[in-house]
Amino acid sequence: MTLSILDAPIRRHGEDAAPGAETAAGDLAFIGPHGTREPLSAAAFGSKAAQLWRMAHLGLNVPPAFVLSTALCGRMEKDPAETSAAVAALLKKGMRYLESATGRVFGDRRRPLLVSVRSGAEKSMPGMLETVLDVGITDAAVSGLMRLYGNPRLAFDSRRRFIEAYCEVVAGLPRAPFEAELAACLHAEGLTVDRELDPAALEQLCRRYLDLAQERFGVTVPEDPERQLATAAEAVFRSWQAPKAQEYRRLNHLEGLSGTAVTVQAMVFGNAGARSGAGVAFSRNPATGEPGIYADMLFEAQGEDVVSGRRQPVGLARLETVLPEVAKGLTKGIAALESASRDVQDVEFTIEEGELFFLQTRAAKRTPRAALRIAVDLVAEGICDRRQGLALLDGVDLSAVGLSRFTGAAEVAARGVPASPGTASGRLAFDLEAARRWSGEGAPVILARPDIATDDIAGMALAVGILTSVGGRTAHAAVVARQLGRVCIVGCDGLRIDLEARRARLGTAEVAEGDWLSLDGEAGEVFVGRREIVTVQPEAELQTVARWKTGPG
Repeated sequence: MTLSILDAPIRRHGEDAAPGAETAAGDLAFIGPHGTREPLSAAAFGSKAAQLWRMAHLGLNVPPAFVLSTALCGRMEKDPAETSAAVAALLKKGMRYLESATGRVFGDRRRPLLVSVRSGAEKSMPGMLETVLDVGITDAAVSGLMRLYGNPRLAFDSRRRFIEAYCEVVAGLPRAPFEAELAACLHAEGLTVDRELDPAALEQLCRRYLDLAQERFGVTVPEDPERQLATAAEAVFRSWQAPKAQEYRRLNHLEGLSGTAVTVQAMVFGNAGARSGAGVAFSRNPATGEPGIYADMLFEAQGEDVVSGRRQPVGLARLETVLPEVAKGLTKGIAALESASRDVQDVEFTIEEGELFFLQTRAAKRTPRAALRIAVDLVAEGICDRRQGLALLDGVDLSAVGLSRFTGAAEVAARGVPASPGTASGRLAFDLEAARRWSGEGAPVILARPDIATDDIAGMALAVGILTSVGGRTAHAAVVARQLGRVCIVGCDGLRIDLEARRARLGTAEVAEGDWLSLDGEAGEVFVGRREIVTVQPEAELQTVARWKTGPG
């Protein structure tokens, strides 16, 4: 029998059963049953928590959560010892709230509560700050999770995922040695993907991870769930000063932000079985502005699998086939969020054994072209008035909304998934160093990678186009590429990169670093060589916006 996180009877703790029942108090706020009554401030508690509170009050299915304020982030940097003690006390109070709301107990061997620990600044910074999932999955909790769900694979997969995240995010260990252990495990089992590993193989992989962390790096993954939680929260606060986060703030003129909040939320499990999964959906196409849900998801996966860009997702059509009622609920919920927000939304969701949960919504990052189309359509549909439509275009460079196309014909070398439209020609680079070299010589750059992580933001900013072997349209890196206005093609299975030789294969063509490539981000087509580009302006939409500025609102 499977059991949803919200199906359990509520366990009361007397005076402490509902510590957030009135208003947000200082550095702590609550979302869910008996949670904080007043809307949360994005400045004080981050946009992620503010929108979680809003989704819950719109009636969407949101797992309960509590949030630590953005102010703690700055205090953690200035006075870590005193702030860590204050954070520990807040975490303890917050976990009492989650235990009350879910009827589960953190680290329990019979009814364990697991949580996600997520970042959230006042302004959205997709993929730039850290997240740790499955916190609280000790050896004892593995047994409890098996009892709750009757699913040993879920228990050991969640344990495996937490160990990976702890070692990389909290302990700061390199990912490559753990990826090598996973690859060796898959080879030994005769498999190609981790979701096919059975419980016994996953249990063995967990032991190998723990041994690797201890023997090679001297790192012990804690068995104490409270220690897991405290170190995860501190790692999220610490990620505010990571180089990629600082570069993102610099590029987007967000240096004035005070820090990140930390949201701790009851876990729901997209890796619970064939009727489970995780995904990201936009209420409209953020690349072109076309109406209709634009979604990517993975079955038997957690959210990080989708946004990392390391796995190839499926679209909404597959969800409609497998779980039609969930697809209807997702479409309805996204429409409600867009209407309430009067803007296109970027929504993260998880499905646990056929039950849909909404985990995040935010204003979608979009290309200038998409921004124009979306603003015009929202006004035409009556969702926004003209004044609000113009506000959606604040900061948008309307000179960059043209649709570029290649002139003449050329042979397509490879095809991928279009993630950000337009056309681009540039010299091939495989990393930041090469991108800097070609850019310094005055040449445009096409950055090609097996997959693009948000750590690559500096190289993305230098490039005119981005090409990857794997990944989906909604991965964090694709989101950032659209925001930067870069042409982007992902999931190009004809691309094979040899980083050691600094060469790549595109279909049957061989190319070396520095050769010219051309990308058609509208069609998802890749060409060898340099091509000429022409640009066509969307005159009708530009004229509509011009009338808004002169006519009545």
